[in-house]
Amino acid sequence: MAVTLRDCCDSLLSRIGRRMANRLNRPSAGYTPFTPSDFDTLCRTLRPGDVLLVEGQEQISNAIKYLTQSTWSHAAMYVGDSLPATPGAQERHRLIEVNLGEGCVSAPVSKYAHFNTRICRPVGLSPEECRAVTDFMAVRLGLKYDLRNIFDLLRYFFPTPPVPVRWRRRMLAFGSGDPTRAICSSLIARAFQSVRYPILPDVRAVKARNECKFARREIMHIRHHSLFTPRDFDLSPYFRIVKPHLDDGFDHHFLKWSPEPAPEPEPKLADGSAA
Repeated sequence: MAVTLRDCCDSLLSRIGRRMANRLNRPSAGYTPFTPSDFDTLCRTLRPGDVLLVEGQEQISNAIKYLTQSTWSHAAMYVGDSLPATPGAQERHRLIEVNLGEGCVSAPVSKYAHFNTRICRPVGLSPEECRAVTDFMAVRLGLKYDLRNIFDLLRYFFPTPPVPVRWRRRMLAFGSGDPTRAICSSLIARAFQSVRYPILPDVRAVKARNECKFARREIMHIRHHSLFTPRDFDLSPYFRIVKPHLDDGFDHHFLKWSPEPAPEPEPKLADGSAA
């Protein structure tokens, strides 16, 4: 079969897109979690259907956090033991996520053991609906996204564009295609929409002050599932924020405090070195 010019162009764009995706997935230097992680408590707290938000450390994570003005740059769904055990794996895969360059994949919870995370839990789902949501994700494992739209990827190489705050989030929507759907939370949004579970409220029923008009327009603009971001599950009034330490029976009376005051932080120079 003859190879057409269009096939050659598509192949070239795909190769360029994969290289760009690999570059964007490189870790950023200097990431440290703001709070210490308690992996065992996190595992005990998670339930099937929970959305796990993650503060990523990759270059693309920095861009998403800046554009959405949020701590969270990634989202994964916890599906419990519904996935078959992976041969040779030390830990069972209980998360399903969409990653740039990989598509829809499964992962162990330990992948995010040392990251800042947040659990967003849907409220009121029946066991059948919860199973339908997790099955929606499971049957799409292996789904690949087209990375030929290199102009879509280019926006993430400039994580701090000089645009007004109210327009940054909308940059995700402008000209977006498969690359944007591969890094946002669109598949998780589709899973909940498949059982008609709400994520963001109906804006027409929300009363807001004049200074909130841009937020109202934003929600209307990004309502389509392809443009949901991790922050939307945090903002949603229909997802409960679950903090593992509190859910595990926190009692501040058992905390052990040092009698010595915390040391003063050392002043640093502009280059980050100690003064």
